[in-house]
Amino acid sequence: MGADHCNSAHETFQYAQMAVRLGAKDYLIKPLHSEQFLDSVRNVLLKMDKPSPELATFMAGIGDSFRLEEPLPEYSELLNELMVKPGGVLADGSRMQKLDDLKLQGPYFSVIKIKITHSDEGQGDKYTEQDLSLLRYGALNIAKELLDQEWSSIAFYSPDEEITLILQWNEKNYEETSAGQINRLDVMGRSLHFNIHKFLHLHAVIGISQILKGISFMDVLNRQASKAIHWNKEHNDHYVFYYGDFNWNNYAADPSPEELHTRSNLIVQKAKDYIEANYAQKGLTIHEVARKNHVSPNYLSYLFKKNTGYNLWEYVIKLRMEDSREMILNTDLRRYEIAERVGYESPEHFSKIFKKYYGISPSELKK
Repeated sequence: MGADHCNSAHETFQYAQMAVRLGAKDYLIKPLHSEQFLDSVRNVLLKMDKPSPELATFMAGIGDSFRLEEPLPEYSELLNELMVKPGGVLADGSRMQKLDDLKLQGPYFSVIKIKITHSDEGQGDKYTEQDLSLLRYGALNIAKELLDQEWSSIAFYSPDEEITLILQWNEKNYEETSAGQINRLDVMGRSLHFNIHKFLHLHAVIGISQILKGISFMDVLNRQASKAIHWNKEHNDHYVFYYGDFNWNNYAADPSPEELHTRSNLIVQKAKDYIEANYAQKGLTIHEVARKNHVSPNYLSYLFKKNTGYNLWEYVIKLRMEDSREMILNTDLRRYEIAERVGYESPEHFSKIFKKYYGISPSELKK
């Protein structure tokens, strides 16, 4: 099947899906390296009972030539211009019509950027240009697949091997979900990273902007998502960054590593102070600790573990357990009173946590 019969990325994707349904066991990206090719064939032969006749017919019908095209090529250029100079696009009637065709109406918007890194897992510089375009295409399809389930969004390629996603809400949708919106974006960011890593073996860095009202702010959102990605330089073992987690307005230029380090330590110290003052509060959650710190739960959990060695919730339990142990040994308070004083609704739940932590029950310790 020549290039003229296979002229869109979507069709290529359908061929791949069909091949898998028909029993394909592996795929290879050209140019083939002989060792890699033999390994793949050996693996398939080891797993195979007998080859599928449909697959043999199908493979015989496919020629060498696949040609990938950008998704919505006539729109990619327009969308990339909108991300840099929204004023110019919005002043042009015909281009505004194209945005209407894309149903890009908002009025609330957020931008997520996916930065494809390809030095992962020993691959180094082994990827060819064609490999990279396939990987990017794979990442774009994963993003579309995830977003199409519950978001109104548009995905397209942008410069520097990045993929840009525009998410939008109308007044009604935004009203219904505004409270948890940042957490939902955070979860989507982690889902994007997880699935791109699972299927493409790449650690993509995800930058998430704030949510602003009005398409004229698209350049601001675009810069925010790019700046969020910048934080991977400081935290290269973390991959999902929300712009609102960082006080950019405190820095005249991009912050230095020392400034970033100081800021991280400050966030963790403030979280520790808050937990130490409130660990006995019933119903305390990571979300509340994060909200008081003006950072996302995902970023706070990451920083806390990195700086203290404890998961954030482990630290809450540590303080509760140490406090309750003191009370058991040095007071005549009843179990239910102690449970209540360290933030547990139920004495049974308290005893279970206590036994797991110390290896003995509160009543055994009392004896």
